[in-house]
Amino acid sequence: MPVAEPLREALEASEKRGPLILTNLKGRPWTSDGFRTSWAKACAKAQITGLTFHDLRGTTITKLASVGCTHSEISAITGHKHADITSILEKHYLASDPELGKSAIRKLEEGTKSPN
Repeated sequence: MPVAEPLREALEASEKRGPLILTNLKGRPWTSDGFRTSWAKACAKAQITGLTFHDLRGTTITKLASVGCTHSEISAITGHKHADITSILEKHYLASDPELGKSAIRKLEEGTKSPN
């Protein structure tokens, strides 16, 4: 899977405990319960509330869309179906991005100018 340069550098610098990136302290793959518990502990330690690991995937989708990535490009990173990407963007991004609103008004104004 392609990754951004900062993550690539961090992975290259980290100790390799096995072929998987996300492993528990025993070097084994996380179980769902084990990961959820560790995630909750990390959030509590950082005093973060109301955030799930899946929220990070949604944030990734919105950030990729905001820089102009296509649904196919986003899907290649997150593994989401195009319909799911659309749903996430409609729910969390499209309605709350002020730049999209400004762009729409700018297009409206340009498209309705009377010719001189």
